[in-house]
Amino acid sequence: MIRLMVPLTAAFLLPMSVQFSQANDSFSYPETDMVDQVDDYHGNQVADPYRWLEDDVRQSEKVAAWVKAQNEVTFGFLETIPERKAIEKRLTALWDFEKFGTFFKAGGRYYYEHNTGLQNQYVLYVMDSLEAKPRVLIDPNTWSDDGTVALAGMSFSDDGRYLAYGIQDGGSDWRTWRVMEIDGGRVLEDELKWLKFTGTSWTKDGRGFFYSRYDEPVEGAEFQSLNLNQKVFYHRVGTSQSDDVLVHARPDNPDWGFQTEATEDGRFLVITIWKGTDDKYRIVYKDLTEPYAMPVELVADFDNEYTFVGNDGPVMFFKTDLHAPKRRIIAIDTRQPARIAWKEVVPEADDVLTGVSLVGNLFLAEYLKDARSQVKLFAMNGRLVSELELPGIGSADGFSGKRTDTETFYSFSSFAVPPSIYRFDLVTRESTLLRRAKVDMVPEDYVTEQVFYTSKDGTRVPMFLTYKKGTKRDGKNPALLYGYGGFNIALTPRFSISRLAWMEMGGIYAQANLRGGGEYGEAWHQAGTKLNKQNVFDDFIAAAEWLIDQGYTSREKLAIQGGSNGGLLVGACMAQRPDLFGACLPAVGVMDMLRFHKFTAGRFWVDDYGSADTAEEFKALYAYSPYHNLKDGTAYPPTLITTADTDDRVVPAHSFKFAARLQEAHKGKAPVLIRIETRAGHGSGKPTSMIIEELADQWAFLVKVLGMEVK
Repeated sequence: MIRLMVPLTAAFLLPMSVQFSQANDSFSYPETDMVDQVDDYHGNQVADPYRWLEDDVRQSEKVAAWVKAQNEVTFGFLETIPERKAIEKRLTALWDFEKFGTFFKAGGRYYYEHNTGLQNQYVLYVMDSLEAKPRVLIDPNTWSDDGTVALAGMSFSDDGRYLAYGIQDGGSDWRTWRVMEIDGGRVLEDELKWLKFTGTSWTKDGRGFFYSRYDEPVEGAEFQSLNLNQKVFYHRVGTSQSDDVLVHARPDNPDWGFQTEATEDGRFLVITIWKGTDDKYRIVYKDLTEPYAMPVELVADFDNEYTFVGNDGPVMFFKTDLHAPKRRIIAIDTRQPARIAWKEVVPEADDVLTGVSLVGNLFLAEYLKDARSQVKLFAMNGRLVSELELPGIGSADGFSGKRTDTETFYSFSSFAVPPSIYRFDLVTRESTLLRRAKVDMVPEDYVTEQVFYTSKDGTRVPMFLTYKKGTKRDGKNPALLYGYGGFNIALTPRFSISRLAWMEMGGIYAQANLRGGGEYGEAWHQAGTKLNKQNVFDDFIAAAEWLIDQGYTSREKLAIQGGSNGGLLVGACMAQRPDLFGACLPAVGVMDMLRFHKFTAGRFWVDDYGSADTAEEFKALYAYSPYHNLKDGTAYPPTLITTADTDDRVVPAHSFKFAARLQEAHKGKAPVLIRIETRAGHGSGKPTSMIIEELADQWAFLVKVLGMEVK
């Protein structure tokens, strides 16, 4: 039974101008004003005493002062941890290895991103052949002194003349796009602004490209206002953005967004229409051979996923979950678009189909088998050709290319296997190793295992464990449990320097594949959404209990971690079971489940969370909303909240309000702190130096509060 109301404490109803200052034997937190803000949700009065912390830190002196005061307390505590400098030094040393992005081919050349080790941003290289000497094409490290301006998206004209590329500033989701002539590296005057949640797609003649953008927001509201009325435009190289041609818009549906892709043969523009985070799309297409052709509707509802894969003349191929919760490949002939004429090409399998590319006239289909990568090759008639043999249990990514290609590229990694880049010959079906990261570690010193445990309602849930060989199950090991559980996203085994450093310090790393994710298809995803969201928290709590019961760790030594939707996960679980964890690391979390949809991209998440605007969904959201479910007088675990001032994905107000309420409610000696980064955003584009500093702070915090001994 879902509880409707959490009792409103006296503290939640204090009048405006009252200030809160929490102090105990160990800590004195900054004063935080409380306001008399009460909202009515379907007849239920809900207090929001920290509403003023929703103001943009760049616009509000009061919020900026609060951030400064909180950071002074947090960094003051972190600086007292003797092991912190050694942890940062080791992280820096481990991080200092050559890193390679997956190779890809475009316009007759080869490209890859590369980092010499500690560069803040990856550098884009180009080669005329795989044997040729690479040359730098774009070095984002020259764009800013602090490394906070990043390369964020790129697309190449078919003739190999032009590159369109996105620029991300300070971690924001907003992108500015520029155009470069690849020969000579000359950047043209073209500049496109206010792009978000879009790529670019070139026409076959290479004269221009399609993209989607929003209207310019009101000055001062760039990082908080709702993103509405996205439109599709065509940009001709060498012209001003103000001259771009409007291709498609739906002002009658301002919440719709558009992703464009010109087909490889240049004949069609496929427009995928979305309105949230669920993989449920409408499809329209435009005949590019007819100058005045109107968009034609191919899929007219948002009931299922239709991810465009490629085309063979008038026949279009889609990855879909229509009548296939684990997905399949279908063909739609634009000459016979009626649903009854749609044909199945590759049927649904026992494992989840996560990605498809059409390369060398083969479908390269990526599957997940218990959250581990598998890759199968199918002919265009659906016949299974072969299975790509991967190096082991891990994650494979890449497989891009065109129908005319005879090769593709992919990367492979696992928890204790650093990334390796392979070339795959589509004729011989052989993989050739091109690059392998050389990390200061011995992979054989670590063990990775997959276990299954039982959640509260009897559901069998998988979890990966990785740790040093010889680790004893005596209940004395520090353990870090990580989870996400949402938006159909699957957590797979991937290499991470931060996790390697954690294991070097004697820690066990556990990664739970919770419901709400994409590990087992749409049914698994839906089992962790909206009114079923509590299943995700139950799965995570059960994972923690299993680790303790099996002797891997103890309550006092167990930390939990998650970011974004995973930050919500940590916040909800620590609110529900503060007795179960030794430490909590919620990062950029969605903490106010009643108001998330009122900011920037938050409205898209209604697909997964529901909305407080609906009575039944309000009950479910209010029952677990981290901000609203902290109880006065409770001793909460040591907590280090992390966020950033330029996060316009999950606005930092979520973390600000949660931290203020946590410090108010907390009764105990454990530190409950918030670390607020500047010019860092939601995570993407964050420079290496910032990443290392933040990780050093998090690991030092865990060393301190979990009582770890680090040599």
